[in-house]
Amino acid sequence: MKARGDRGTVALFTTIFAVFVLVLAGLLVDGGLTIHARQRAADIAEQAARAAADDIDVAYLRRTGKARILATDAPCRRARLLASKYPEVTGPIQCDTSGGEAARVIVHIRVKFQLLSAFGFSDMTMSSAASAHPQEGI
Repeated sequence: MKARGDRGTVALFTTIFAVFVLVLAGLLVDGGLTIHARQRAADIAEQAARAAADDIDVAYLRRTGKARILATDAPCRRARLLASKYPEVTGPIQCDTSGGEAARVIVHIRVKFQLLSAFGFSDMTMSSAASAHPQEGI
C-alpha cells in the first residue's frame, strides 16, 4: 500500500487547536481580571469622592442652611490620601471640587495580564470616575 500525503495533519490540527484554547483561556482569565479592576477602581473612586464631599464649609452651612464643600484644596487632599492607601492605584488621582456642589474623583488601576502576556499583551490601565455631593438635613 502506498503512503498518503496527509501525514502529520493531526499534529498540525492539535497545535493550532492548543493555541486557540490558550488564547480563549487568556481572554477568559484576563478579561475577568480587567472587569474586577474596573469594579475596584469604581469602588475606590466612590470612597475618595465621599471623603472629599465630607469636608464641608461649616460657616456657610450655619449661615445658609445649605451644605457645600470647602473651597480649599483640603477636600481633594483628603480624597487623594484615601485613594493612595490602596496599592493597586497607579498614576495621578484626579479630583475636582470646583463650585462646592460636588466632588469628582478619577482613579486608575493597572491590570497585569496573566495568560495574554504570552502573546505580547502585558498590562492595561482601567479608570473609573465617581462623584459625591454633600447632604444636609439627614
